[in-house]
Amino acid sequence: MNLIQSVEWAVIAPPLIAAVAAVAVLVTDLFLPAARKAVLGWLAVGGLALAALALVPLRDGDRATFCLPGDAGLCSYSADRFAVIVQLLVLAGAFLAALLSLPGSGERDNKGADGRVDGRVDGEQAPPSGEFWFLLLCSASGAALLPAARDLATLVIALEVTTLPAYALVGLRRAGAPVRNAGPEAALKFFLASVTATAVGLLGISFVYAGAGSLHLAEIAEQLPAADPRLATLAEAGVVLTLVAFAFKVAAVPFHFWVPETYLGAPLPVAAYLSVVGKTAGLAGLALVTSGAFPGHGDLWGPALAVLAGLTMTAGNAAALRTDPEAPHSALRLLAWSSVGQAGYLLVPLAAAAYTDEGAVGAAVAYALMYGAVNLGAFAVAAHVARHARAHRIADYGGLWARQPFAALALAFFLLCLAGLPPGVIGLFAKVAVFESAVDAGLGALAVVMALNVAIALFYYLRWTAVLFRAAPGGASRVGSRPAAPLTGVIALTAAAGAILSGAPQIILTFTSGTFL
Repeated sequence: MNLIQSVEWAVIAPPLIAAVAAVAVLVTDLFLPAARKAVLGWLAVGGLALAALALVPLRDGDRATFCLPGDAGLCSYSADRFAVIVQLLVLAGAFLAALLSLPGSGERDNKGADGRVDGRVDGEQAPPSGEFWFLLLCSASGAALLPAARDLATLVIALEVTTLPAYALVGLRRAGAPVRNAGPEAALKFFLASVTATAVGLLGISFVYAGAGSLHLAEIAEQLPAADPRLATLAEAGVVLTLVAFAFKVAAVPFHFWVPETYLGAPLPVAAYLSVVGKTAGLAGLALVTSGAFPGHGDLWGPALAVLAGLTMTAGNAAALRTDPEAPHSALRLLAWSSVGQAGYLLVPLAAAAYTDEGAVGAAVAYALMYGAVNLGAFAVAAHVARHARAHRIADYGGLWARQPFAALALAFFLLCLAGLPPGVIGLFAKVAVFESAVDAGLGALAVVMALNVAIALFYYLRWTAVLFRAAPGGASRVGSRPAAPLTGVIALTAAAGAILSGAPQIILTFTSGTFL
């Protein structure tokens, strides 16, 4: 049997460049003097930019590699339209998270003689810069590989490459964790929960393989419904269990409990990375296994995802609504619970895909693009405020408009986009697209639950927005200096993306309309 597979390097260039950049950063770190360690950050940013540019030749889609010699239709890597759009989102998200991590962008930065920048207090040691950038690039490489995977083995490997470095990133104390000494504990809880979800997912994949006799998504979609009737129960159990690993990454209820503590224990740039890149990777995995591998079992995973969507958005928004603006670290807690609520909206089109083929997956991708841009922008402003307000309460944002009008207006715009209110028109259109997918699929009850949750979310988003324009407690805002240059760049880029898309929302909707599996 001929097992030799041809490889098209241009097709796998995006994740490959990120992986090569990770190795280059780690090797360069061995030879750089301590005073020049800051170069590593710019090397990582450049690697992510090159990886994103490598998507340009693939923009037409429908290119594949690692195909079986006897069947060119069965490939392990496919750079179709879905994969390219999701790769663009994860690489752009990783690029912006890297900018947030550059020297001068972190919370309460202190620069030592060795050139390292961190948010440490007396007695704490900064993590090595080389390891931080290496882990970030490795995770980004896995996230770029995941949406192009077309067999379950590659899919699981990509998921673990995305997740394993994230454990260490949460534990590393770079740019200051919001809560002192919380990083290792948060990393451990994140690790244990993720390993459990992955183990359950692997068990499900073994059941699916027993029923279908293949790991390629296309063959599973064809063979699993026609499996031996005696294996029907095993196959159905495999479908359900396989979803668990990816539902964890999306932070769907009941796999969401790691989110608040992980976001509080991780450095802010890492929390921003997890909220966008990690969530998008999980969303892509769910879309691939449901619409790509299990379309014949839509009556099983469709209702399951609909229930998960309703529970996730309700739990996230209810917890965010209860957040006390005066409590320590309330700003980050609200962002964490808001991301759980947003995950519920992302799951709605995937549930609808079980009942209709009319652009349901495209609606999920469109919402992910909107969410990724504005959520990273909100984290960028939060990183700026956290440098001056150690407690990082929502109340600490009072008077921001008087001292930093650019940051205040940008954050207000991001929050209105997440709420779906003008002038954040793109947030409104994205929510309408998600709502429409539920209605078209006949999920009227889920559409009602979504409408109620959108109304609930309006309260806490508008409450935070109003604080920006009020007088600060004591008469003066604690945020006095301007954002650092890299941080300003992230705020400007995300605000520009949101403004352009709000002015012409058809761009993103047209861009993702042909995204299907």
